[in-house]
Amino acid sequence: MNSVMGSKLRGYLLAVLSSISYGLIPLFMLPLKAVGFPVDTTLVYRFSLAALFIGIYLVIKKESFKISFRELLTLMALGCLFAMSSDFLFIGYDYASPGIASTILFVFPVFVALIMVFFFKEKISKGTVWSLFITVCGIFALSTKEAFLDINPLGVLFSLLSALSYALYIVVVNKAKISASGTKITFYSLGFSAVFYLLKSLIFRETLVVHDPKILLHIAIFALVTTVVSVTSLVYAIQLIGSTPTAILGALEPIVAVCISVILFGEKLTAGLFAGIFLILLGVIINIISDNRNKSPEEPATS
Repeated sequence: MNSVMGSKLRGYLLAVLSSISYGLIPLFMLPLKAVGFPVDTTLVYRFSLAALFIGIYLVIKKESFKISFRELLTLMALGCLFAMSSDFLFIGYDYASPGIASTILFVFPVFVALIMVFFFKEKISKGTVWSLFITVCGIFALSTKEAFLDINPLGVLFSLLSALSYALYIVVVNKAKISASGTKITFYSLGFSAVFYLLKSLIFRETLVVHDPKILLHIAIFALVTTVVSVTSLVYAIQLIGSTPTAILGALEPIVAVCISVILFGEKLTAGLFAGIFLILLGVIINIISDNRNKSPEEPATS
């Protein structure tokens, strides 16, 4: 029992760590966009450097890079899904405000829950349903400063596609039965994400040259914090507590983004922001309590 509870606690903590680190993306991305550095080139280096960091760790741990052909295909799919999630989100930024697009992205826990219920016949408890409902209300409350009726439909579409891609990534990690460790899964996922953006950059003839060493250092830190830490924590969290709880805990990401906007970019604190943060935290707490009550001590922590 203590072992199971310890594993679940590690899973919750890793999911929170993944959320916090992923929520720091605006801190690194906005300065690069401000100086006009190409987004696709940024993401080529972000994912390439992140894969390099993970690869060095695997070498130090003397872990084999060998995978089966079936696993190779699955990991390629994971890399494409993760890259497409980022790609659709940044396209959504072109049609809707970043705040609205990011808000819509964080409905991905709903997609995860629906996929698990309809395609994998996973039973969903009343507590999880309430947690999802409250969390989504909180996410939308964070964006009450915007006018939802004025949203460009294309902005909504691409943001929803981003959320769906991220949800599918989480489900595939959970259900694909990959024998590789979470670290190795992360390495290959990031590597194939880098290939995705490299091909896109070559097709659209974007420059891959970085003239300023400071920009390269900025991207390296960006890769380490928001990619290596976030994705590795996400994979291990999914393996420990399952897809749906991890996805719901991912709703902490917009709270981090809001805090960064308030502290560093001068965004005003509003009643909507306070209400959103409160509802999201309430939804996350309900999810954890419900998950603990619905699983017996002998039941494994993965779904």
